Amino acid sequence: MRSTVNPTPPTCAVLGASGLVGRQFVGLLSESQHYAEVRVVVRRLLEPAPRGVTMRVVDFDALNTHGAAPSSDQATSSRELLTVTHVFCCLGTTIKVAGSEAAFRRVDLDYPLAAARLALEAGARQFIIVTAVGADARSAVLYNRVKGELENALRSLPFPDGLTVLHPSLLLGERRESRPGEAIASMLMRATGPLFRGPLERFRAIDATRVAQAMRRAAETPSPGYRVLEGKSLFAMAR
Repeated sequence: MRSTVNPTPPTCAVLGASGLVGRQFVGLLSESQHYAEVRVVVRRLLEPAPRGVTMRVVDFDALNTHGAAPSSDQATSSRELLTVTHVFCCLGTTIKVAGSEAAFRRVDLDYPLAAARLALEAGARQFIIVTAVGADARSAVLYNRVKGELENALRSLPFPDGLTVLHPSLLLGERRESRPGEAIASMLMRATGPLFRGPLERFRAIDATRVAQAMRRAAETPSPGYRVLEGKSLFAMAR
């Protein structure tokens, strides 16, 4: 009789868990039994601590040198933390929060790219990242241009089960920081959502909880190569 060998349970790491999508995604994972271990990689410990996850503090500026936050008991090698089957990246900021164009590029381009390279080197099979609709390395808009540059660089990394990029438009949900302009835009986008059909669906606002759901489903339906989810495909994956 042929014996049945159970596959090794998958593990994952989440970067950007303090943001709008990241918080929702970690919440989903904390209630799931799919992963044998969920590692939340952060610059500082989250309060309150999410249930059912392992939090570790890493110095993101030292990712390229496999560094860690030396003063923290939670610190460990960044490569060791990224020795998982799936990596989910929700890292992102704004120029206003970052304080300068250079600081913005560091968070939105350098950190995710360094993490992806480390993860691939450590044996990760799939990398799933949230960028934004309109990402284009040729864009005149800095935000879109940096996202596009990141995607171009990530495409060269041969993850066995693929690279999946999510392109949400305006994210709906309760943010920790006050953004009056986005609050007004959110109200307008909720009211006019039904008008965004066909080619315009890619610009339709989406709840952060649905983006988190799409990330989880994307991991469960691997697609070797490069896959972009936006508009219709993103909403379908989020169901």
